[in-house]
Amino acid sequence: MIVKKAIKRSMQKRYPLKSITGFVAAALFVLSINTSSSFAKTLSNVPILGNVINVLTFTEFTVNEPTYKADLKVPAVTNLKNKDLEQSLNKKYLDENRKLYEQFKKETESVKKDSGAHLGIDSGYEVKTDNEDILSIERYVVNTAASSSTTMKFDTIDKKKEILLSLPILFKDQSYVKIISENIKEQMKEQMKKDESKVYWIPEANLDYSIDAFTSIKENQNFYINNDHKLVISFDKYEVAPGYMGIVEFIIPTDILSKDLVGNHYIR
Repeated sequence: MIVKKAIKRSMQKRYPLKSITGFVAAALFVLSINTSSSFAKTLSNVPILGNVINVLTFTEFTVNEPTYKADLKVPAVTNLKNKDLEQSLNKKYLDENRKLYEQFKKETESVKKDSGAHLGIDSGYEVKTDNEDILSIERYVVNTAASSSTTMKFDTIDKKKEILLSLPILFKDQSYVKIISENIKEQMKEQMKKDESKVYWIPEANLDYSIDAFTSIKENQNFYINNDHKLVISFDKYEVAPGYMGIVEFIIPTDILSKDLVGNHYIR
């Protein structure tokens, strides 16, 4: 898995800036870390063969010091006809990584004055789904110090209508929150019953230590739609389970959702 590889890479050697292959390289390479918000307009003019929506690495922010390592890959979506959506997504991706980079630099300066501990951060992306209807892009951030933490974000795009999908858009009303939450808790209990090594923070786990139990997903919970047109709910490391469980995902059965879906175009 890409995220697991990122964790392993976090303390390895970095290189200042990796080139971008192909005919887009010349257009993108000249853009620096301080690229302004107008970068999306420039990127949208890069020629792409055919009418295919692409996701590529726009640029990277890197730090390569003996005890401080950063490798932040910035994705970019190209060839959308909806240029407002394309530019807003690409600006968001650049802003996210610029903020991570600036924060990491501040943290390293602070640590240098104090303990001199090791710090690392990796960010990147993976295309989870790419079919004729849907493009789902996963973005991850792995922070490493004494231990590691991982956070995820997802964007799911209707490739034909060229709109960004959200859980509220997919359902008739907010009843999906309870339906999905109850199913996830049942899946958690079943997994723990079958495998003693699995632990989820739910009341039924009878945990000996004090921690907030998982009771419900958020209205805007992390999700994507997989290539089988199934809804997948994702939780960050430590969000609903101990750290050793890592990122956890649950595929929600469509039959429990069907009556509450706006339609069956996306989830089937």
